[in-house]
Amino acid sequence: MIILGTIVNVLAVLLGGLAGLLLHARLPHRFVTSLFQAIGLFTLALGMMMALRAEEWILVVLSLILGALTGELLRLENFFESLASRIGQKTGSGGSRFNQGLLTAFLLFCMGSMTILGAVEEGISGDRSLYYVKSLMDGISAIALASGLGVGVLFSVVPLFLYQAGLTLLAAWFGASMPALMISTLTATGGIILLGLGFNILQITKISVLNLLPSLVFAVLSAWIFGII
Repeated sequence: MIILGTIVNVLAVLLGGLAGLLLHARLPHRFVTSLFQAIGLFTLALGMMMALRAEEWILVVLSLILGALTGELLRLENFFESLASRIGQKTGSGGSRFNQGLLTAFLLFCMGSMTILGAVEEGISGDRSLYYVKSLMDGISAIALASGLGVGVLFSVVPLFLYQAGLTLLAAWFGASMPALMISTLTATGGIILLGLGFNILQITKISVLNLLPSLVFAVLSAWIFGII
């Protein structure tokens, strides 16, 4: 099965998330607050490391601008927040913490370079070793995330599966011709989005992170066009 690595990754996040929820129920509020701050700082650090991998900054800036405009036109932030709220209400865990848990977990698990490189390796050669390592890391991270952000982390496996499986299938079809510039541009753009998420978690400012998600599509397109030119 070509997406076995993704399936293992999803199961690891579910198990880690469940363990985190059990831990959350036993933690005093001050510990949850400290975990929340630690997650925010980690997100900033990870985003910075990823952003610095850009080879052509003009492509990253262009992708972010076009992505932000597209996200605003489509009102992605409003749509996803409304959807997450409805899901949260049906599960009895509605509220901003549910939305933030889902979004934070999804972006942390999907924006890293291991996601992209793992998809390329599994899609082209069937080598899932990178995804197995990622699964272990994500499972451990899910424990901390669910402890601080709650059940929304568990629901992040839905967009995680769709995104990661889609990348793997795309790599199976076109991976051999996927240039390094495309991978670095996609990674750097995702890193800047993570920086925005980190600022939101730490309540430094409010950035419409969901409206920036189309930037990832423009990162792929801009790198592809740049390679042709």
